Amino acid sequence: MTAIAGGDRPYGYLMVHFLEDPEGYAEKIYLDLSEGDDPERWVPLNGGEPILASHLGTTGVRDPHLTYNPQTGIYYILATDLRVFGGDDAGWAGWSQGYSTRMNVWESRDLVTWSPLRRLDVALDASGAPAVGAPAMGMMWAAETTFVADLHGEGRGAFVVYWTSTVGDHQVILWGSTTDFTQETFAFGGVLLDHGDHTIDSTMIQHGGRTYRVTKDNGATRRGLFMEVTDAERWWEPDAAWHEVQTRIGEGYADGHGVEGPTMFKAHGEDRWYLYVDVIPSVGYRPMVSTDLDAQTPWAPLDSPRFSLRASTKHGGVLGLTRAQHDALRAADAKAAVTPDLGSFASVGALPPTAEASLHGGGTASFPVDWSAPDADGVAVGTVRGTLGANLNAWAGEGGSTAWDAPGKEPFSATAIRVRATVAAGPGRA
Repeated sequence: MTAIAGGDRPYGYLMVHFLEDPEGYAEKIYLDLSEGDDPERWVPLNGGEPILASHLGTTGVRDPHLTYNPQTGIYYILATDLRVFGGDDAGWAGWSQGYSTRMNVWESRDLVTWSPLRRLDVALDASGAPAVGAPAMGMMWAAETTFVADLHGEGRGAFVVYWTSTVGDHQVILWGSTTDFTQETFAFGGVLLDHGDHTIDSTMIQHGGRTYRVTKDNGATRRGLFMEVTDAERWWEPDAAWHEVQTRIGEGYADGHGVEGPTMFKAHGEDRWYLYVDVIPSVGYRPMVSTDLDAQTPWAPLDSPRFSLRASTKHGGVLGLTRAQHDALRAADAKAAVTPDLGSFASVGALPPTAEASLHGGGTASFPVDWSAPDADGVAVGTVRGTLGANLNAWAGEGGSTAWDAPGKEPFSATAIRVRATVAAGPGRA
């Protein structure tokens, strides 16, 4: 979990994740908002439809992570470039051994309107050449970050970003650094965790000067999800000493399937932490809880009938919010235009600059409208901006193809709200 922005009291949480649907195409970016300030109850935003999708690479996004640069005020979503269902069917052995080392990246200043997709290749340096010191790596997956406020000197912070890759005959955790998830600022760092056997999906949280790390062991030791802790200030460097605390975390949820994809976050205003573990293949997140990260066995299953999260919510992350941010996300969660046809107007200049829309959570809000030029019949179509559903969450290739490898893929919004109006004939239509 990344720290919240300043300027308002902490309130609520935002979860980023993907969904597992073997019969469909759900490997996209979804956002869920906490019900008020409750970290155990989650409401899907955009009516449960995706917020973002990838038209590049494999056209799949998995293992998303939501992070924040407090020195620039910019939020980022990172995700794995992988489509398991409906993609090229190479299979896990093919994907993990020699596939995409590109990270999908979106950015935002308000958590509502997100930039077009770009990609960062963790195997390359700022010039686009192979990164010095980087091993031959298979696919990059499950990237997460920790912001270090003085990584490049006082007041010059950067993200330490860590991800899983296959190096040689096993999977390890590698790391690099960047200020903004562009190729120009990325530098490969080295190996963060290599136990000589398969280890994947590291997630971290910091508290009281300590760094806590939960990782999935897929090797012969069968530790499952295990937690380590270090007091090292520069915890990403090879001489940092880590101490193992707990193994087989969340094993009771597995029921013969296994758990992976952990994410941790702290509740506002109390010593209470949550660890969500992803029960594979398609059950999704189940909750663990701790009131003391330094206890002998910190994590236990959350025993609460109140816990609510839609099924098949998979490997993601949680960001703490302020009250203003929570309110803004609810107010941007538009459902439909209150009045789809806004009537007739004397000229293009007279078209209304805003339109009213109903909200998924109840009530209405006013949003700006971008108008198209009127057609031959004088009908102008307006696209409502500033809603969560207006982001680029779909794509189509040439001839409308939705095949993952279709040429000419272009992104668009499948959930943007549109209104219409008629402009009277005559000089004012121009």
